[in-house]
Amino acid sequence: MNPRLDSLLRGALAAVQTNALTPLYALPVAVRRRLAGAPIQIDGNTLDPDLQLLLRVEGLLPNAPKSDVAKARAHLRTLCKLVSGQPRELQRVTELTVRGADGQLGARLYVPRTASGGLLVFFHGGGWVVGDLDTHDSFCRALADDAGIRVLSVDYRLAPEAPAPTAAEDAIAAFTWAVDHAVDFGAEPGLVAVGGDSAGGNLAAVVAQQCVRRDLPLPALQVLLYPALDLVGRRPSRDLFAEGFILTEADILWYRDHYTPDPAVRSDPLVSPLLADDLTGLPPAYITTAGFDPLRDEGNEYAAALKAAGVDVTHVCHTSLTHGHVNLRPLPGATQDAHTALANRLRQTLTGPA
Repeated sequence: MNPRLDSLLRGALAAVQTNALTPLYALPVAVRRRLAGAPIQIDGNTLDPDLQLLLRVEGLLPNAPKSDVAKARAHLRTLCKLVSGQPRELQRVTELTVRGADGQLGARLYVPRTASGGLLVFFHGGGWVVGDLDTHDSFCRALADDAGIRVLSVDYRLAPEAPAPTAAEDAIAAFTWAVDHAVDFGAEPGLVAVGGDSAGGNLAAVVAQQCVRRDLPLPALQVLLYPALDLVGRRPSRDLFAEGFILTEADILWYRDHYTPDPAVRSDPLVSPLLADDLTGLPPAYITTAGFDPLRDEGNEYAAALKAAGVDVTHVCHTSLTHGHVNLRPLPGATQDAHTALANRLRQTLTGPA
């Protein structure tokens, strides 16, 4: 990079640190493209240029030491504040508790001004180690507003304090509790979906499977956003995108080792839902993968396996995006398109009396 562009990029970093993304993406398109650098093309896909620019800016930010869980959690909260944009104003946002596998869990209910009878029970990403209600607050607000549904975000217990399969059991208990209490929220019990991103997508997939296995109420839809699905196997996308695209190979191993310190549990479908021996009878699925995500191939494989088992699957691969893009919705272009597609699907599926 030449010195002038380097100076511009560092100025953009200062703008991001002081006033989120607005100043950076208010720059003319031509300037943003120059700051982003030459197009990145891997495996037939071209990285979204505005996302590429964000990655360059992120590269100038200090990284949290992976040896310190508390600092890693604080680092993610800081990053999410920088990129999440202005929170949407809703009719009501309520703090509450829901049933977990062993006691109560914190949760947050988002109610838009105009809502159908649908409810999405949402589990945040973060490798089962980081992430919380606040890291995904802006996303849940926007999704509730744009889809016209209620969203219940659940703060399941994290590793290493609570290793696998604690988060999975919490998710199952929270989902069934939400179905039991749907009417209290103004929702229809038959219009309760389950969803999550990354590790939360893993938990949503586990909930869908275990509701079948345990004869519990089925989700109206399972929403799996670039999910982590196999803690045992390894696929080519892990090598293609091991560095430089938000989720790294080192991250994956760090999360895995904290969530499953006992390697023997990693093949259990409660931990690796892709390894379940029977996928028949599962509820409809909306699965997204990202072209520049190390988890892309396992998500693609799970979508294909569900289809082969006769499950109604909508699989969308956002070829120009990376892992974690739901928290990057304020970026122009492809991230907003992905958000709109998700909101439209939820709106279409979770219809019912307002």
